[in-house]
Amino acid sequence: MTDMSDFSELMRPSTEGDRMETCVLSGTGMHFPWLQKYLNSVLTERKKEKAFAQTTTECLSLMQQALLKHQWQQAAGYMHSYLQVLEDWDVIKRQAAPEIIWKLGSEILFYHPKSSVETFNTFADRMKNIGVMNYLKISLQHALYLLHHGMLEDASRNLHQAETWRYGDKSSSQEVLINLVQAYKGLLQYYTWSKKKMELSQLDEEDYAYNTASQSMLNHSWKTSINLCALIQIPGVWDPFVKSYVEMLDFYGDRDGAREVLTNYAYDDKFPSNPNAHVYLYNFLKKEKAPREKLISVLKILYQIVPSHKLMFEFYRLLRKSEKEEDQKLGLEVLFGVLDFAGCTRNITAWKYLAKHLRQTLAGNRLAWIQELWDSRKNWWPNFHFSFFWAKSDWKEEKTLACEKALVAGILLGKGCRYFRYISKQDHQVLKKKMKRMKKSVKKFSIVKP
Repeated sequence: MTDMSDFSELMRPSTEGDRMETCVLSGTGMHFPWLQKYLNSVLTERKKEKAFAQTTTECLSLMQQALLKHQWQQAAGYMHSYLQVLEDWDVIKRQAAPEIIWKLGSEILFYHPKSSVETFNTFADRMKNIGVMNYLKISLQHALYLLHHGMLEDASRNLHQAETWRYGDKSSSQEVLINLVQAYKGLLQYYTWSKKKMELSQLDEEDYAYNTASQSMLNHSWKTSINLCALIQIPGVWDPFVKSYVEMLDFYGDRDGAREVLTNYAYDDKFPSNPNAHVYLYNFLKKEKAPREKLISVLKILYQIVPSHKLMFEFYRLLRKSEKEEDQKLGLEVLFGVLDFAGCTRNITAWKYLAKHLRQTLAGNRLAWIQELWDSRKNWWPNFHFSFFWAKSDWKEEKTLACEKALVAGILLGKGCRYFRYISKQDHQVLKKKMKRMKKSVKKFSIVKP
């Protein structure tokens, strides 16, 4: 490709000497006045292209800055100017423009104080025609916007139109998006089904028997749930769709089918690791009154993915009921794992369980269990949990929590621990007996010998 500077010498105004030299060099004596005009027009066009590109790039940058600052009106003004990018000379920019305009434009219209549903609908319909390759994505987002505004029928109609749309040869990406469109349509049908189910459950037996229209609607929605069934077999995270489909299976008595769906969703290797999948399976099995070992096996995987999950206390209680030594040891590990996370540092349940489990473990001559778990934490837990600052703060805000933590601190770090020393010196009439028991336990069970 020739650089524009290569033309600069050709575009200087001709002089008589230049013309004579050209004639001599060419040996023809011919002169082409149209050539200079052509080159000048090319240069002018290139300057316009460059200026146009700079303008749209700068406009996009200003619009993004306005969005970050939530300056919706300024962003709308920049968008108005940025729309000229649809006429850009650069084919790549022109092709990418519709998606950028849609994403930023929909964000602006969602938050703009003067925006309305009608404005958003008009914008979405125009963008579907401009960016045909993004038609399905825009239709999906448009439907979600309508759902957000409680317009279920409009959202359903929008998804129905998108469901029958095709552009050129059916590609794999279009197929996935069409599956999503069908699934959201199924989710809307589930919502209607769930609403009618709730209404029917509140009727007495006589009214229920005569309410054939609602029952017919329930059965129709159940038959159309095939969309959900097809989607959740594709690798991915389909939490709301799985929950909806399983509820419908359960309602119509297909508990084996529901269990199979949840088991595949949780354990099939083709699906990404997803803690919710194990939560759904656990709740279903718990409702079925499954054996404790089965419940433990499900929560054991959840523990490996999210050690601080709120179900860990339920997991711990199940482990404590087990007679297996390995489960008792795992229970202690679970409590340490929960308290490794900043969001759990003031969880009094965790500290109560840990204080009690430490005493029982040491009473059972299982010091090695504690040392194994403590070795990886002894360099950072003292500052993380048992500093002088935390002692004062905990005692001021929640004295019962402070006592439980002080007991754990005394067992793990000995009587010289700053946290234990501060709490044990406090005078509190109501907690007097509790603090006396705490000091006795630390004296008896501390793993740090004087």
